[in-house]
Amino acid sequence: FGVTVDRVFLHGDTEDKAIYNALDKKKLEWGISFDDEGKATVSDGVYSQWPQVRMAVQMLSRLPPTSGQRVVFKTQVEKVKVSLDQTKESFMKRFTGNVSDAYYEVYRPSEEGEKRDYFDAVFKSRDYVTIGVDCHTESKEDI
Repeated sequence: FGVTVDRVFLHGDTEDKAIYNALDKKKLEWGISFDDEGKATVSDGVYSQWPQVRMAVQMLSRLPPTSGQRVVFKTQVEKVKVSLDQTKESFMKRFTGNVSDAYYEVYRPSEEGEKRDYFDAVFKSRDYVTIGVDCHTESKEDI
C-alpha cells in the first residue's frame, strides 16, 4: 500500500499507549558507550528522551580522570544506558512476539482490583484484538 506505520494501538483508545510505536523502533539505533578514558559517546536521539544526560556527558569530557565528581556523572549516564537497554529489550519482545501478548502487556491495568479482573476475564474470552493504526504515505499524508 506504500504506507509507513507510525503506531498500532487499541481501537478507540484515548491514551497515548501503543502496541507498536515507530519512535520506539528508532530507539534501537540509539547507543551509549564509554571510551578507554571514561568519556561517553551518546546518540543524538538519546538527548530527546533523556535530556538530563547531556550535562553529565559534557561534565565527563571536561573533568579530569582523578576527579571524584566523575563517578556521579558516569553513574547518571550508566543509569540512562540501562533504561535505554531495557526499552530496546521491551520493544523487541513486543515486536517479535504475538500481538495478543503485546496488547496484554501494554493495556492490562497495573493495579489489582475490579478493572484488572474485568480485563483478564474479557481477554480470556476473546480470540481477537481490535486495533487501530496510525500511518502515512510517502508524501507524509495521514491515512
